[in-house]
Amino acid sequence: MQALVIVAHGSHLNPGSAQPTYDHADTIRDTGAFDEVREAFWKEEPHFREVIRTVESDEVFVVPLFISEGYFTEQVIPRELRLEGWDPDLWDSDGTDASDVSLAVGDAEKVVHYCGPVGTHDAMTDVIVQRAETVTGDSDVGEGFGLAVVGHGTERNENSAKAIEYHTERIRDLDRFDEVEALYMDEEPEIDDVTDYTDAKDIVVVPLFVADGFHTQEDIPEDMGLTDDFREGWDIPGEVDGQRIWYAGAVGTEAFMADVILERAADAGAELGDALEQVQARTGGTPATGD
Repeated sequence: MQALVIVAHGSHLNPGSAQPTYDHADTIRDTGAFDEVREAFWKEEPHFREVIRTVESDEVFVVPLFISEGYFTEQVIPRELRLEGWDPDLWDSDGTDASDVSLAVGDAEKVVHYCGPVGTHDAMTDVIVQRAETVTGDSDVGEGFGLAVVGHGTERNENSAKAIEYHTERIRDLDRFDEVEALYMDEEPEIDDVTDYTDAKDIVVVPLFVADGFHTQEDIPEDMGLTDDFREGWDIPGEVDGQRIWYAGAVGTEAFMADVILERAADAGAELGDALEQVQARTGGTPATGD
């Protein structure tokens, strides 16, 4: 038997924070690829610490629904799952290429295949492009458009920016959009000045966040000038400085994210059958990068 556990941050303050995790779990559950599919959270129930004991399978694939490698994926999650012998060096990553490592859980007699975060997987590039297609309603969006990939950015975790820059560069290589820029909330270049960094008349803005919340639904729309007060909402597209902004909201809410979770599990050895094809058919997702 094999189980999939999707671990995410969750929130005490935002009741909708966990919804993308449940949605992606349901999509994967319907494929029948795993005998068991569970969700677990840091700030909500069910908690990381208890989840391994809730599965009967001997093999458990744990996929973090986080954007970057860092404090949560390298310290909090392995500690709470009680992974024996865990060391971040086992991923042998420069901050963007963590894959997986197999470890025992001492008090549960199970093997956990602990995967890197979804945010640094190559398939996330496809989800960002899919998000641009969704918000514009155009499956061929690209020519005449700029694309801004937005991250939180923080000097406390250099890997946060690495994930943004990694996907930005991969999308540039597609030569699909007129311009592709990496912008941030808390470091330069800032999302506040999005129209200064792109000349295109139309700009798609995709925040590389797992769930919509305070940052994506309040800070970023106001910072860009889409609205003076987030409570009044904003138009899509909205006009700022004579340019049209197509604001997509958190990339983690895109249905095609289920594909990235499955890709992480497959890389760690999970048997998926035709699950990837099922998810792509259900979500309308297509691998834009051809990986």
